[in-house]
Amino acid sequence: MRVLAEVHRHDGYPLNWPDQPGAWLSDGPLLGSWVAELDGRPVGHIALSHAAAGDSAPAVWSGRTGAPPEAAAVVTRLFVSPRARGHALGALLVGRAVEEAQRHGLHPVLEVLSADHAAAALYERLGWELMDTVEQQWSPQQTVYVRCYAAPLAAR
Repeated sequence: MRVLAEVHRHDGYPLNWPDQPGAWLSDGPLLGSWVAELDGRPVGHIALSHAAAGDSAPAVWSGRTGAPPEAAAVVTRLFVSPRARGHALGALLVGRAVEEAQRHGLHPVLEVLSADHAAAALYERLGWELMDTVEQQWSPQQTVYVRCYAAPLAAR
């Protein structure tokens, strides 16, 4: 939780601090999660889950490809400590999640807040395709816009 708190203070991710950070990291129908270490200390995290109700990226991907949303896997909860950046750990974590999605015969997709330019730049450098930007109602008082990405076809 220390690394997540550090990222939240530095980058504002996650946008809304969860009541139970540990549960938030493992929430949903997970296919797996991984932790990156640097010098024997945890410095990053990523998770992969089945598509769930309310996930926009699987629905957008389904509409573009004609495949059912259940054929997608959602890459989520990616963060790397600010002090550990510059070691390609984000790219390595994404690569690991993509491998696991492939192992399950699923196509990786993800959502990122439209204001999170650094995350969007990472995914675009890795060849992910921006499919659409959609509005999500996170609460009666909070509307956000998320960019929906799909992994490149070579990642299938």
